[in-house]
Amino acid sequence: MGFYKGRKERHAGPSNSVKWVAVVVLSALVGSGATIAAESGLTQHGSLPAVAASTGGTTNPGDVSNVSVNVSDGVTKAVQRVEPAVVGIENYTQVSNYFSQQSKLEPTGVGTGVMFYKDNKNAYLVTNNHVVEGAAKVDIVLKSGKHVDATVVGTDPFTDLAVVKVPVNSFKGVDPITFANSDNIQPGEPAIAIGTPMGLDFADTVTSGIVSAKSRVMPVQDEQSQQTLDYQTVIQTDAAINPGNSGGPLVNINGDVIGINSSKIVAPNFEGMGFAIPANEVQTVAKQLMTTGHAQHPALGIQAYSLSSLPQQMWPNVPVDYGVWIKAVTSNETKQGGLQANDVIVGLNGKTIKTIADLRTYLFQTKPGDTVTLKIYRGQKAMTLKVKVGSMDTQLTTAQPQNQSNSGGSGDPLNPFGGGLFQ
Repeated sequence: MGFYKGRKERHAGPSNSVKWVAVVVLSALVGSGATIAAESGLTQHGSLPAVAASTGGTTNPGDVSNVSVNVSDGVTKAVQRVEPAVVGIENYTQVSNYFSQQSKLEPTGVGTGVMFYKDNKNAYLVTNNHVVEGAAKVDIVLKSGKHVDATVVGTDPFTDLAVVKVPVNSFKGVDPITFANSDNIQPGEPAIAIGTPMGLDFADTVTSGIVSAKSRVMPVQDEQSQQTLDYQTVIQTDAAINPGNSGGPLVNINGDVIGINSSKIVAPNFEGMGFAIPANEVQTVAKQLMTTGHAQHPALGIQAYSLSSLPQQMWPNVPVDYGVWIKAVTSNETKQGGLQANDVIVGLNGKTIKTIADLRTYLFQTKPGDTVTLKIYRGQKAMTLKVKVGSMDTQLTTAQPQNQSNSGGSGDPLNPFGGGLFQ
């Protein structure tokens, strides 16, 4: 999930102030302007102190009075608690020179990461998958400006999360962040975003707003293929989020992380619609990535396409114009359940299936080992099948992925059904 045309977020911040202005103006024109937080709403929650006039005498119209503000309250304290654990993350790719026929590593994207755990050897940071995807090298940039080489521990394109690690001495004296229970957040409560918008020149930028909604469903897209991988429940906020904020924390007024910023809507006449992956999901996936190097998801062991994505001359003779067409079944358990090539799946556990993304979304609500009920068409005949769910381990999406097992089949990291390419 990203921020602008194609949702991709892969550019370093300009180093020239004129370029900054040009980019900011361009961003405003395409609908990615910053959002101003409602002061009255924040004051009610105690995040901004009320402003009172001086009691030194009668104030006449036009007079200027002194104002007393306690800046150590609310937002300031929350930022002070979290900001030391927030860093910039640079994505380096191999760039070839046509004339010299040589290639070299160059930084091609900047995002944000936040340290959530450390032991005696390493500190672990969570960020977005699209921040590190395709990288030949990754480093973090500390508040001091020092660059530290990082190792990508694991990535999960289906939740757009990744974990990287660095030597623990990079965070000497810094405490890991604390996650909030994201099930308990409420629309209207303060939300604070910390990140690296527009590149390292704007590192540690803080913006504030509110939680606009606690449960929105947004697509998760693969940055390279622009394929919709899943539909994810996310937190909506009007805190200003821009390219470079990806992977940074969304924080409540207590300084606890309620989500990891991942995307926003960028279009003419739209602003103040950013989204964050809820902290509860972040904790689950980050722990898997940190301990095993991959996230585990349910899998059916099929090669499949959305019926609507196929040329009509390839459509099977079924009485529907939606569903998921099965090209091949690669899992023995799925074969034993009765699913065959050329079947069209139109339902899973009572939910209507129109596309690959629908099938993935509802399948991901189950667990490996569960038995699901599939409604299918085999030609003109409607059938109901019981199929046991298998499992799939995600693989690294960096330029040099590690070999990891995929119990569903081919090992294609973009196929949650354990088959080959689809859609």
